Amino acid sequence: MPIEWNEKDGIFHLYNSKVSYLIQIVYGKYPAHLYWGRRVQTNQASAILTFKGRAFSPSTEPDHPQFSLDTLPQEYPTFGNGDFRTPGYQLQTADGSTITELVYDSHEIFQGKRPIEGLPASYVEDESEAETLVITLVDSKLGIGLHLQYTIYQDFEVITRSVAFEHLGSQDVQILKCMSMSVDFHHADWDWLHLHGTWGRERHIEREPLHQGTQMISSARGASSHQHNPFVALLSKSADEEHGDVYGVSLIYSGNFQASIDVDPFETARLSMGINPFDFSWLLKPGGFFQAPEVLMVYSSEGLGGMSRTFHKFLRKRVCRGVYRDITRPILINNWEATYFNFNERKLKEIADAGKALGIELFVLDDGWFGKRENAKSSLGDWVVDKKKLPNGLEGLSEYIRKKGMKFGLWVEPEMVSPDSDLYRKHPDWCLHVPGRNRTPSRNQLVLDLSREEVCDYLINTFTEVFQSAQISYVKWDMNRNMTEVGSAALPPERQRETAHRYMLGLYRIVDKLTERFPDILFESCSGGGGRFDPGMLYYMPQTWTSDNTDAAVRLKIQYGTSIVYPAVVMGSHVSDVPNHQVGRTTPLVMRCHVAMTGNLGFELNIDKLSGDDKKLVAEQIKQYHKIKEIVCFGDLYRLMSPFAGMDSAWMYVSEDKGKAVLFYFKTMASPNPPFLRLKLRGLDNEKIYRINNGGKDYFGSELMQMGLNLPLIKNDFSSYLYYLEALQ
Repeated sequence: MPIEWNEKDGIFHLYNSKVSYLIQIVYGKYPAHLYWGRRVQTNQASAILTFKGRAFSPSTEPDHPQFSLDTLPQEYPTFGNGDFRTPGYQLQTADGSTITELVYDSHEIFQGKRPIEGLPASYVEDESEAETLVITLVDSKLGIGLHLQYTIYQDFEVITRSVAFEHLGSQDVQILKCMSMSVDFHHADWDWLHLHGTWGRERHIEREPLHQGTQMISSARGASSHQHNPFVALLSKSADEEHGDVYGVSLIYSGNFQASIDVDPFETARLSMGINPFDFSWLLKPGGFFQAPEVLMVYSSEGLGGMSRTFHKFLRKRVCRGVYRDITRPILINNWEATYFNFNERKLKEIADAGKALGIELFVLDDGWFGKRENAKSSLGDWVVDKKKLPNGLEGLSEYIRKKGMKFGLWVEPEMVSPDSDLYRKHPDWCLHVPGRNRTPSRNQLVLDLSREEVCDYLINTFTEVFQSAQISYVKWDMNRNMTEVGSAALPPERQRETAHRYMLGLYRIVDKLTERFPDILFESCSGGGGRFDPGMLYYMPQTWTSDNTDAAVRLKIQYGTSIVYPAVVMGSHVSDVPNHQVGRTTPLVMRCHVAMTGNLGFELNIDKLSGDDKKLVAEQIKQYHKIKEIVCFGDLYRLMSPFAGMDSAWMYVSEDKGKAVLFYFKTMASPNPPFLRLKLRGLDNEKIYRINNGGKDYFGSELMQMGLNLPLIKNDFSSYLYYLEALQ
């Protein structure tokens, strides 16, 4: 059984073959955190807690003067009753106070895992896969119940956590803060790792030691953001890719979030994650219920690489859903960088024809096909085909594409509205706004108010019609600005600070309905590239456009950083034209192909203008990708050389049976008279003999992993090599 309850000591033990998580109900009231880490067997878990009176740490229990909430490692702490550290939640009552006393009331243990209503969450396909613990705390004076939910999976080193408030009393309560999890570690000798960036430079890796005080990342942009990903990790000081303890947490949510780590004077560390409390509150009325998003918690004793591989498998298998979850994706050609808004039906057909000749499987029509969309200044909201550009409509173009033996895809941006649009002129109150304040445009557009049911219904109905109007196999769902003037004309004053979260609930309802109605469409999420690359969107759309920056050299860092949490199969990665449209750099076509082949391969250029030699190279690379894409998309990733550490980078993917592997090696800048480099591979079978690139030399797995593979001496900038390894039978 993965969850045991020791009633005598008040201890819950959640475990599988690799990980344990222990909670104790101290004095029958307070859920205390005992342990999270490698699987343990224990008879005296309660002995791990020690109590000692500390100056200025109040004694919460008169009968136990050595006990204080200020020093107790807690599961879900509050503020005001003696704990001066950062709380997991805060409520405000009708009298204006923010004091609560939530204590243990009951618990429930059951097989499987229940869905979280209205929010994306991990799931089970069979109840035997997992067990769930729900601990209920109650403040009897307020009539507030708090449900702490934990699920442990049998075959993953993953524990999920979420919380929910239930109002059983008689007076309104405001939720001012509601983290989805909080964990107290008994020491602070950790490094803190997170992924930061901006548009065109997403998910760069930052690692720094913990220090006294608070370290925090967050987003208040109305999206998980380019700036910070909703993921953090704590690493032991010696942890590297393959060794050391690593604790990673990732929020299944696409809106405003906060993750923080607090180190107190006694060198303990409190890690928390959830909805950003800034500009947030939720009015909880009698009989009401508030559910917080779910957090994925991964422990690895095998370093950062072990943590990543767990996240990769779990996100692929128990967060992503639908028919595309377990299959590779078609190779696509997108017209955006080839034409931008300046296209007609003839030009699109030429691009599709050229792509088909090279082996491309999917043509994607990007922005500019609707309304009077000659540039980015108008028509968002007017989802009617521009017959000047497409006289035969989407149906005519898609039929042409399908007859070529290709699939047809479409770009949309449903969440936005242009001030210059028929929709805005008809419904100016349908955007996020505050009466009497300016409406700040960004990219000449405003954000529709998805907290309003009628707006959500309009989008569901409109895009049902759009997706039914042609033979559409793929949809790129874009969102190109963040929220300003966050207010809703449909909410009363006391609920205005609910707007951003209600927006996310509305968005999730829309995409849930549309993906349910169109299960055979591959949806790819996008937010100016990687501005909403999070598990929440992956629950509905099993692929995300990794970045608007398609420069191969920059993409090395972006995709390497993204791989810390996310598997290759969810990353959209395209070959684009040179000089690159974002940074002006020229890189060889073969390197651009190799970088794009480490995710879902696509092309975004005027492929018809390639030279004969370049077309031949593209066709060869597409054939190569078909050979390796199962390994890339579903294999185990091993990062070997970091682009953040120097001019060389390398990583490899190994099939589950270790029979095949693909190694990518890149050098961005060459150096004169370089040293010999020998690269030690990982993840292979020691006893298997591997042949590389169908060549004449064969190596034992142990040779390649312990002695290494000689890398070529490189004289040219922006060089890349792909090695295909196959075990001999």
